[in-house]
Amino acid sequence: MTIKVLLADDQALVRAGFTSLLARAKDIQVVGEAGTGDEAVRVARAVRPDIVLMDIRMPGTDGLTATRTIVENPELAGCRVIVLTTFETDEYVFAALRAGASGFLTKETEPDDLRQAVRAVAAGDALLSPGATRRVIEQFAHRPPAPTDTAGQLTALTARELEVTRLIATGLSNEQIASQLFISPLTAKTHITRAIAKLGVRDRAQLVILAYETGLVLPGGQQHPQQRPTNRTGLRRLPD
Repeated sequence: MTIKVLLADDQALVRAGFTSLLARAKDIQVVGEAGTGDEAVRVARAVRPDIVLMDIRMPGTDGLTATRTIVENPELAGCRVIVLTTFETDEYVFAALRAGASGFLTKETEPDDLRQAVRAVAAGDALLSPGATRRVIEQFAHRPPAPTDTAGQLTALTARELEVTRLIATGLSNEQIASQLFISPLTAKTHITRAIAKLGVRDRAQLVILAYETGLVLPGGQQHPQQRPTNRTGLRRLPD
């Protein structure tokens, strides 16, 4: 299966560089380019890419607005947006994730990491740079309202799914979650998939956002006391 990519950046040299790097992968094909947010939306509708590499700061309609427009378009339901930024602490990254982006990359990303990132997001299996994403969320997310206002969104989750969601929001990979909860990586992935489906979010990135917005995890990585899963024995381990 070939992953179709749309590049949206106002600098032609940047687009050319990314095109060259992605062209070295047999399973990735650049199917379109755009220099503005409006053009990105228009080209996305025309070529139906799997992935959009979206620069945030573009003239006219910016990448943030274009991201929201793309992810809210039912015709582009299978399209995922990866935000391109110069710095991991770009203040717009958190807003882009809330708008529906599936992750972000810095423009200094190594070629192999770029290709692997495209594959990962296309598969829906991973949030890019989880540790960096966590730092951005912690820096720019306002403290969420009291969990009593929003905790109802989490009631559909089992205790294990709730715990896995919390660990995702603290930046752990599937393998790290599996190790911490004494389960297999495949089981961890299954819990993540079920949580995403039950909560009606697009992907792992949106699961992280929801964890912060509901107060399951507070900025700084703390867990809200009212959201801590417990069992009668008081042990950390929960049933699978």
